[in-house]
Amino acid sequence: MRIVVVGGSGLLGSRLVMRLAGEGHDAVAASPSTGVDTLTGRGVADVLAGTDVVVDVTNSPSFADDAVLDFFTRSGRTLLAAEEAAGVRHHVAVSIVGTDRLPGSGYLRAKVAQEELVAASGVPWTVLRATQFHEFVASIVASLTEDGVVRVPDARLQTVAADEVAATLARLAADDPRHGRIELGGPEATSFAEAARRSLAAQGTEREVVTDPSARYFGTPLTGDELVAGADALHGTVRFDEWLHTPAGVR
Repeated sequence: MRIVVVGGSGLLGSRLVMRLAGEGHDAVAASPSTGVDTLTGRGVADVLAGTDVVVDVTNSPSFADDAVLDFFTRSGRTLLAAEEAAGVRHHVAVSIVGTDRLPGSGYLRAKVAQEELVAASGVPWTVLRATQFHEFVASIVASLTEDGVVRVPDARLQTVAADEVAATLARLAADDPRHGRIELGGPEATSFAEAARRSLAAQGTEREVVTDPSARYFGTPLTGDELVAGADALHGTVRFDEWLHTPAGVR
C-alpha cells in the first residue's frame, strides 16, 4: 500500500514513515524539505499520484491565533482537494484530545477547524486525537517558568509516547476508514504539577513548581480533565517515568 505521510520529516512523521516501511508499505515522507508544500500546493498532486492513504501529521510553524488557523485551514483544503482528485481512499489526521473542550485556545480552535474540513471532505477519513506527548513536557514546563518558578494549571495530564502515537496511526492507516474520531491517551493521568516535577528531576533541575489556576495552556485556562482521554479511548503502555529514564537514542 502506498501511504504518504504529510509532515513526514518531523518528530511524529519520521517515526511513522519508518514504522510503515518496516511493515512493508510504500511509505513516502512529504514535507517542504522533500518538495511538497501544502500551503502553496507545490508538489502535492505529484506526490499523491497512485496513493492509497494519506496521513496528515503537519503542524503550524507559528502558534499565533491567526497564523495557526490559516495554516490548518489552507493546508487542509489544499491537501483534501488534491486527495479527492487523485482518488485517495483514506485520509488519516492526527489531532489533540480536548480540542472541542478548550475554545479559549486559538491553536485548539484551529485543530477543530481542521477536523471539520476533514469530516466534510469527499475523502473517507479517520481522526486520531492524542493526548500530549511525553516528548513535549520539558518544553511546556520551560514555557511556564518565570523567575525560576514553574506555574502550572490545576489540571491533569495523560501524556503518551510519540512512538506509540505513530504505532496507532500506522494501524489506522492500514485499516478501513472509521468516518469518526478515536482518542489515544497515555497509560496514566497525573497532575500537571507532578508531571512538571518528574520532568525537572530527570533533567537534574531544581525549580519550585506551583499550581496556579490562572496559568495558561496554549492560551487557555484548564479546570480539570480537559486533556485526559475519555472512557472509550485507546491507551499506550509506556509510562512517563519509564520514558524519562530510557536513553534518548532508544525512545
